[in-house]
Amino acid sequence: MDAALDTLGRPQHSLRLSVIDRCNFRCDYCMPQDTYQWLPRADILSLEDMARLARVFVRAGGRKIRLTGGEPLLRNNLCFLVEELAAIEGLQDIALTTNAFLLAQHAQQLKSSGLQRLNISLDTLQRERFEQLCRVDGLQQTLQGISAATAAGFTNTKLDMVVIRDTNCDEILDMIEFAQANDVQLRYIEYMDVGGALNWNSDKLFTAAEILQVLESRFGDIEVVAPESASAPAKLYRLSNGYEFGIIASMSDAFCGDCDRSRVTADGNWYSCLYATSGTNLRDTLRNGSDEQLLQLWRNLWLKRDAQAAVERANMPSRQPAMNLDELLADPHLEMHTRGG
Repeated sequence: MDAALDTLGRPQHSLRLSVIDRCNFRCDYCMPQDTYQWLPRADILSLEDMARLARVFVRAGGRKIRLTGGEPLLRNNLCFLVEELAAIEGLQDIALTTNAFLLAQHAQQLKSSGLQRLNISLDTLQRERFEQLCRVDGLQQTLQGISAATAAGFTNTKLDMVVIRDTNCDEILDMIEFAQANDVQLRYIEYMDVGGALNWNSDKLFTAAEILQVLESRFGDIEVVAPESASAPAKLYRLSNGYEFGIIASMSDAFCGDCDRSRVTADGNWYSCLYATSGTNLRDTLRNGSDEQLLQLWRNLWLKRDAQAAVERANMPSRQPAMNLDELLADPHLEMHTRGG
């Protein structure tokens, strides 16, 4: 089945599927608060339900699925889900986003189960700073996870660094040297004001232009590379030595116009956008309805989709965090770690 087009003519090709809302880190830009309202355990989808949801998504025209969290490696028996996804005809790409803290013990089985790609979050190479940012003394285990991924045979691994002014922007050069040495593609990400980023303010934003300026001071002219696809969030660049890296300029150059992604939380709520303040419950139809009913619901949601919140927020005269603490405690679905940042 051809992918449905939303109201802005964007096809439905990609899904961010959150398998768990819990995380073993407490990163300042995602989970800075001390108190959380978690999703009710009875509402969390089984892995079998998630696999069924994925099959319906592909029937609706989907091509790519990224497993997210929270931290997805905290979900028991995750490899079963990966195996189920790998068996879906027409699904072209299966990826996973992780902080890599537990990756060393899972990398080989994930690869054997059919996982194709990894995105690994790493914002600093300094142990003390890592602990300050993540509230876990976990740098060594994270680095071991990166090494284990390569040893397991993963290629095209992406390393994601959220760049924050006066926090880790002094490691822009160190990180690209590390990425080159470890044969992974680095992607710098602008600090976003999404749900959970309670400490965000515009003074902390280190833009794509500033990142390029730092890199050019070391490497000279940097070449712009054609994107992997129109909907890819990162703009690609190439150093003179041939190394390619990306920058996700979600704040200074919002890319809503080509966004082909939707998001499903671990309890089966569908969201049109990372910034969306409300979603649609797929869980009841998944548990009580037929595949055809679920397919029709999914297609109808996409046909009505008009999300371009990042562009709209870019035009706000005084930009503040998207959510406040009271809102997050009242509805955990507003958290970035719940809907798979």
